[in-house]
Amino acid sequence: MYSRLRRHATGLATATAITAGALAGATGAQADDLTDLSNPAAVTRAQDYSCGPVLGSDQALADQLNPALTGKLRGFMTPYRLSCARAIVSAVRSRGLSERAAVIAVTTAIVESTLRNNPVEEDHDSVGLFQQRASWGSFENRMNPTWSTNAFLDVMLTVNNWETRQIGDVCQTVQRSAFPERYQPEAGDAGLIVAVLFQPDPGPENVGVYRPSTHEFHLRLDDGQLRKIGWGTVGDRPIAGNWDGQGPENVGIYRPSTHTFHLRMDNGTEKQIGWGSTGDIPISGNWDGGKNENVGVYRPTNHTFYLRADDGTLLTEAPWGDDGDIPVSGNWDGGHADNYGIYRPSTHEFHLRMDDGTLKKVGWGTTGDLPVVGDWDNTGPDNLGIYRPGAHQFHLRAADGSLLTQLTWGDDGDIPLSGNWDAPQ
Repeated sequence: MYSRLRRHATGLATATAITAGALAGATGAQADDLTDLSNPAAVTRAQDYSCGPVLGSDQALADQLNPALTGKLRGFMTPYRLSCARAIVSAVRSRGLSERAAVIAVTTAIVESTLRNNPVEEDHDSVGLFQQRASWGSFENRMNPTWSTNAFLDVMLTVNNWETRQIGDVCQTVQRSAFPERYQPEAGDAGLIVAVLFQPDPGPENVGVYRPSTHEFHLRLDDGQLRKIGWGTVGDRPIAGNWDGQGPENVGIYRPSTHTFHLRMDNGTEKQIGWGSTGDIPISGNWDGGKNENVGVYRPTNHTFYLRADDGTLLTEAPWGDDGDIPVSGNWDGGHADNYGIYRPSTHEFHLRMDDGTLKKVGWGTTGDLPVVGDWDNTGPDNLGIYRPGAHQFHLRAADGSLLTQLTWGDDGDIPLSGNWDAPQ
């Protein structure tokens, strides 16, 4: 479960197709969205166009940002506004541009539209996130967050020294507003917003097995090759996670005899964490949405998850499941943090806890199957899979419920797991 906010694939208009229209309209761009944010009815308007999916964790992220912001959006960041900022950041990342480029674009959108994809021509014929006038392109294009962001970026890239000039200066050079002084005061808030959204793209996850007979992990890389890691001893139970918050995911084991996790770091060293009690089943996940993953246990005797915080305290104690259930964890709704769930062998069902506390049931597998979880297609949320020990096969589920991939990997007695073994360093 590599639960960073992931870049979603988006269709990009070519630079040559949009630059001409963007340059022609630059002198007409306005930077004077005068929405009265003290009026709750104006915070998010019913006619505003979607910027893309609103994630399950966006309300918590908005609540986190609101007291930290100092400009016009202080107290008015919403999940919808976060989705619009995410669309801008995604377009920037898809072009391989820097985080600073995203800050410049989000600064502009804060001033222009208060991060609303507004279709109403409130200032002449300006619409959209950047309030681009008709000379930039068609109404449909200007209301497309990816297109409009790329149109903005094409002009920004023509600005001399945009990488080092004052952010407000760059915004004004692109927009040519009658109110140039409005940009720079919002740059700090744009930086805070971008910082929580501009995350590295880890790529898709893959499968692996732990072979108890040799105490080896056999991990499948994206090119189909095998990576072997020896780790553990007799009786150990395998887990995987990004223990240090960078690079690929790594492996670990839980030693039931001592209730201790032995986690392998990227440099080959070991980190030990004491956690759990007799009979506990180990799990791992990014419980708080930070950079690194942590450990937890599921206690079958009382059907309760005990998840560890980064400071070593108990972050979450949560009852979930029933006798015979197998614990799983993952980012079910593509939000900021992982959540927990169980696989019920008796009914071949996953029972997943969503960020809002509701239950999602998914049927997948048959008698004897073992659960695995991962973002197999790099679309954001984790999805489900099963490992069929008799055939040594993984059956991985697509977001639409169909079979995405069937892989043969492993041998008799192997224990399945998943991870992003070759994520970029």
